Amino acid sequence: MLRNILVLGAGKSTSYLLDYFLEKSNTEKLHLTIGDINPNAIPKTVKDHPNCTVIHLDILNNEHREKAIKDSDIVVSMLPARFHIMVAEDCVTLKKNLVTASYVSTEIKALHQSVKEAGLVFMNEIGLDPGVDHMSAMQIIDNIREQGGKMLLFESFTGGLVAPESDNNLWNYKFTWNPRNVVLAGQGGAAKFIQEGSYKYIPYHKLFRRTEFFEIEGYGRFEGYANRDSLNYRDAYGLQDVLTLYRGTMRRVGFSKAWNMFVQLGMTDDGYTIENSKGMSYREYTNLFLPYSPTDSVELKLRHYLKIDQDDSKWEMLCELNLFDGKKTIPMENATPAQVLQLILEDSWTLDDDDKDMIVMYHKFGYELNGKKSQIDSNMVVIGENRTHTAMAKTVGLPVAIATVLILNGKITTPGVQIPITKEVYDPILAELKDYGITFKEYEVPYLGYNPDAVGN
Repeated sequence: MLRNILVLGAGKSTSYLLDYFLEKSNTEKLHLTIGDINPNAIPKTVKDHPNCTVIHLDILNNEHREKAIKDSDIVVSMLPARFHIMVAEDCVTLKKNLVTASYVSTEIKALHQSVKEAGLVFMNEIGLDPGVDHMSAMQIIDNIREQGGKMLLFESFTGGLVAPESDNNLWNYKFTWNPRNVVLAGQGGAAKFIQEGSYKYIPYHKLFRRTEFFEIEGYGRFEGYANRDSLNYRDAYGLQDVLTLYRGTMRRVGFSKAWNMFVQLGMTDDGYTIENSKGMSYREYTNLFLPYSPTDSVELKLRHYLKIDQDDSKWEMLCELNLFDGKKTIPMENATPAQVLQLILEDSWTLDDDDKDMIVMYHKFGYELNGKKSQIDSNMVVIGENRTHTAMAKTVGLPVAIATVLILNGKITTPGVQIPITKEVYDPILAELKDYGITFKEYEVPYLGYNPDAVGN
């Protein structure tokens, strides 16, 4: 008898997810049902597969949503995170297991006891970051502890970037996931982490000037800026006593210093709307954030405001984005500064059809074993195939897919709302990910502790 997997939402990150289910559909006796608000956007190769059914589904239509969930054996929600709670509540009522790649929300967490009592598995944060980062980190941390070691330091960075062969702009960057999240990154409060036993805080307006640098063999130098809350997983990882705990986002060196210009100008602000934004030129938009001058051009005012010279590389980076174009116009009414900036950046940073993206993940583990301090550096690099089958879609979608089949097959059974931090989950998933080229290289290096010289540049 076929097991029916219901996938809700078939956006950019689902190409490998859907392919995996369909490739396994005969051997694993699977039928795939895809519910999406725009079924016409789903590739023909997927829709026409004999083991696939595509349905038009408005997630806000309670009757249709509940029926689709009732007819399934397990639910995979790839919807925007705000919709997960509706799906989760239905899954509790209808006794269905649930898998998502999203962070565990307060509302989902509150369902834990009900999910546990029903004997259901609600697996969350099983994508890339969060997901692969949890599993790869916990596998090494648990191994250190099993040998009797004590964790002293943990740092983790992930970046969705453009692959070297498709890197053709001065920012060394293109959008590989939700552009809005990139524009708003770091907002909503100070970044916080622990450094050598002391709590540290970085306010948003300083975030992109406090970076850490590291080398990835074969791929060169990268920089990382702090995530908003590095302490979120202190309890989950069992790192309550660790001296240094720092999680961040990776970019190519120079990106953060240039991005800081947008922050200082106010272009990343999403808290107010611009009157008469519709029809405004990119040049007029840029001028909104600059002092009035009856004689100076927009270009000159901006250089003076940011204190950059005409031969500064950051000036070239700004010019490349058409910020001073007087003919390109904004089509949105009452847009926020951040929404307009996103529009402008998408003109330059959208992947072309044959472009390849790149995922880079880097972990640093400092520990003490038998009186000796040691360090393990671990990194992963994945290159995408094209604009559809991206490294981002691969590293997000495959862990979700693998976890789904493992739950269906009774290999992951611990009930409750959870994230992938136990051996039951991470061992089989990481083992299978290796078959798809998602692997980590580990290096034993001298213990350096947290490098204060790398922060505050």
